[in-house]
Amino acid sequence: MKSQGLRPRGPRPVRLSHVDDRGAARMVDVGAKSATERRAVARGRLLVSSETLALVRDGRTPKGDVLAAARIAGIMAAKRTSELIPLCHPLPLTHAAVELALVPEGIDIEATVATTAQTGVEMEALTAVTIAGLTLYDMLKSVERGAHLTDVRLVEKTGGKSGTFRAT
Repeated sequence: MKSQGLRPRGPRPVRLSHVDDRGAARMVDVGAKSATERRAVARGRLLVSSETLALVRDGRTPKGDVLAAARIAGIMAAKRTSELIPLCHPLPLTHAAVELALVPEGIDIEATVATTAQTGVEMEALTAVTIAGLTLYDMLKSVERGAHLTDVRLVEKTGGKSGTFRAT
């Protein structure tokens, strides 16, 4: 994959919060920030064939209830995000939910995560969606190796200094 150069916007270079003045990685110090309510919603989709979708809908997959397993895996992943993503703060989550919906193209995945803390839960929501999707893939690969996880993205974030974000 060819790397695309990132250019700073505006007259001055963008300062990355996870890099110090020498270019070394560092964990951002959020100690002086006030704890506020924060919430994030992320979505993704596992694309599967109509035949595989019928197996899921009818509860006939070889590995059992794939939807229940994916929900639990996603919630567990949200809780362990700081162990998976370098420099990500461990957060006391007040809520984590994963919703799955069967749609003609496959399985839609949505994670909602909340906390009252000094930093947001965007990474937790994105991690929940990704791990739920990977769990679905793992449990369905025996019937469809061509399934693939797509469109993982943050769709909403509230709270904190930067306020509200809603994807368009």
